[in-house]
Amino acid sequence: MQLVKPLHWQEYELIDSGHFEKLEKFGEYITIRPEPQAAWDSSLSEAEWKKMAHATFKRDPNNPEKGVWDTTKAPKPNWPLKYSYNGLNIHFKLSFSSFKHVGIFPEQAANWDYIFEQVKARKATNPKVLNMFAYTGGASLAAKAAGADVTHLDSIKQVVTWSRENMELSNLDNIRWIVDDAMKFIKREVKRGNKYQGVMLDPPAYGRGPNGERWVLEEDINEMIALCSQILDEKDHFFIINTYSIGFSYMVLDNLINKAFPFKKNEQSGELYMEDRFHKKLPTGIFYRFHS
Repeated sequence: MQLVKPLHWQEYELIDSGHFEKLEKFGEYITIRPEPQAAWDSSLSEAEWKKMAHATFKRDPNNPEKGVWDTTKAPKPNWPLKYSYNGLNIHFKLSFSSFKHVGIFPEQAANWDYIFEQVKARKATNPKVLNMFAYTGGASLAAKAAGADVTHLDSIKQVVTWSRENMELSNLDNIRWIVDDAMKFIKREVKRGNKYQGVMLDPPAYGRGPNGERWVLEEDINEMIALCSQILDEKDHFFIINTYSIGFSYMVLDNLINKAFPFKKNEQSGELYMEDRFHKKLPTGIFYRFHS
C-alpha cells in the first residue's frame, strides 16, 4: 500500500482541517466545506477560519447530500483555476454547487500527472482513452493534452457542459462527449469489440444515470471492473480506478483487479491524501493503477 499526495499544486492548498471540516484555498477564494474524515481538532481557531474564508458551505438539515453556500465575501459566481506541471497546463472554471463541490477534486492531480506521462509514452500509437464518471474532466484534459483520443463519459449533462468549458479554457479540442449511464455504455463497447489503451474511472459511492439507472459502488464495482478488463488493450495500456467511500478498503480493489487483469504489471495501489499546513494528513480516496 502506498500513500500518495499531489505535489505540484500552485493555486490550490489545504490550509487546515478538523472538526469534520476543511479550510481550502482555490485560487482567489478560500472555502470551508464539510469533511467527514477530519475527525481531529483543527489547528487554527474557529475565528481564524471565519476571518480567512470567502465562502462557507452549510448542509441542508432536511437533505444531508445538499446545502447552501454563504458567499458574502465571494462576489463572483465562478472563477478560474489552473494546474501546471512538466508541460501539462490545464484550466478549470470553478463554481459553488449545491453538493459542496466547486468543480475539481484536487487530490486527483496526482493521477493527472500519471495520465499525462502514460499517454505521452504511447503518443506514437494514437492511444484511445476512456474516462468514465468523468465529472468536470481533469483526467480527460490531462490525457488530451498529452495527445490521446479521449472519450469523456458522465451521466449529468450539465457536468459534461462544464467539462467542455474547461477544455476550451485549456485551449484543447476534439474530446468526444458522452452523456450516458457508465454500465450501459461499457456493455455496448464490449459487444462492439472496441479497445482502449487507457481506461480511467472514478465512481461515486452512489449515483444515478441520466434515465434513473442506479449505481451502488459495493454492488456494481465487481461487474464494472470485469467489463473494463474486456475493453483494455492487453499489450499497450494503462488503467486507473479511484474510489471514495468510507470503510471501502484498498484491499477490495486489490482483489478485484487481481481477478480481472491477470496480465497487469507495474501496479500501484493505496490511498490518496492531502496534507494541510500543519502536516495533518486527510485521506481522500483509494486508488489502483497499472500500466504495460
